[in-house]
Amino acid sequence: MEFRPCIDIHNGKVKQIVGGSLLDLGNHADENFVSNQDGAFYANLYKKEGLKGGHIIILNPESSEYYAEDVAQAKLALRTYPNGLQVGGGIHADNAKLFIEAGATHVIVTSYVFKNGVINYDNLKKLVAAVGKEHLVLDLSCRKKINEKGEELYYIVTDRWQKFTDTVLTKAVLEELEQYCDEFLVHAVDVEGKANGVERNLVKILADYEGNAITYAGGVGNFSDIDTLKKIGKNRINVTVGSALDLFGGQMNCEKVIKKCRE
Repeated sequence: MEFRPCIDIHNGKVKQIVGGSLLDLGNHADENFVSNQDGAFYANLYKKEGLKGGHIIILNPESSEYYAEDVAQAKLALRTYPNGLQVGGGIHADNAKLFIEAGATHVIVTSYVFKNGVINYDNLKKLVAAVGKEHLVLDLSCRKKINEKGEELYYIVTDRWQKFTDTVLTKAVLEELEQYCDEFLVHAVDVEGKANGVERNLVKILADYEGNAITYAGGVGNFSDIDTLKKIGKNRINVTVGSALDLFGGQMNCEKVIKKCRE
């Protein structure tokens, strides 16, 4: 297990939010923490710790008046830690290469690939052509929903986690998509930002898959949650800790988290 750090940017600020509260309307999100520091501050910390694979997430849409500020923060972080961070949020075939050229190791994509509820393979292939499979992370963040059979399943969500697709996250889906990307990122949106425990059933699905690297985010609130993720995830799933981390106003010491993940 690796610790994968994060820099979430919303309305031009580094923040930690409650994932399920994010709305494009009014640029709204319930905030757990708003930092007085910029993206470069956190990028420098991660660089000093030698942490790789961390992700910058731009949480405003391109249509937002804050989007340019978000991108400026993201590029500031990338300049501070070139080839050390990934970036996602509003990525498509036309701008993906620009972020790689700005210093990102990977671009992270959901909404451009999942259109009208299904996987758009044309767009996916355009992304691969633009930056290469080795620079692409597919974000398969998901929320629980009951289907017509009464089953509670994890559906992939798009547009900053506001829209459900028709695609259920399964081992088969991961195996199908691995040929197009280098890694997967999965936010458990229902528990994102709540620090009240990981989505165990979702972790079990991820643990059954043995292909590309996966980073899980959502619900980690204490060190026992990391133990749970390690055990259920067979020590193969990487982890992001957000609101619970002391860097973002939480109680979990970052250095101890890093050490715990490396044990």
